[in-house]
Amino acid sequence: MEHAADGNPVTDYLDAYYRILDEMKREMTSAARTGSISRNFITQMIPHHRAAVEMCENVLRYLTSGPVRDLARTIIRQQTQGIAKMEDILGPCGKICNRPQEVSRYLRRNARTLNTMFFAMAHVSGVGVEQNFLREMIPHHEGAVRMSENALCFCICQPLRPILQNIIATQKREIGEMRRLLAEM
Repeated sequence: MEHAADGNPVTDYLDAYYRILDEMKREMTSAARTGSISRNFITQMIPHHRAAVEMCENVLRYLTSGPVRDLARTIIRQQTQGIAKMEDILGPCGKICNRPQEVSRYLRRNARTLNTMFFAMAHVSGVGVEQNFLREMIPHHEGAVRMSENALCFCICQPLRPILQNIIATQKREIGEMRRLLAEM
């Protein structure tokens, strides 16, 4: 099921994964903070989704079949669509401003979520490529769910609400699937 052209597949997989993680962290933490919670969310979630796509593309290099491969393809499709939707609404949603106190509260909560997610994603250990992927993607998805739930606590642009609700529903469902797959390994 797992293969690589040369080298150790787990090591090769993890090398690429940590490059993806480092880039995601850099993009998410360097996103400009504004007075718009909607804009702040979108400018951090786009690189978050982009990293999920790259993580899935990375795992697909090593898997020829199976439920983890199917899940990775589903995640690529969903997150690519999510990126396109967020890019479409970024301009108008970025014009919705929030009170400074709300922005501050949103950013504090969000920072805690990011720190938890980044720490968990940096400290995964699994025997094979599939286990590593699942153990990385679970905290990645949990971070997206918490970020979305946090944003929904505030006044955000209307077109963003269904995107957040979709992130929460699909990623909670996928977390359950990932935990089930891990338990079966």
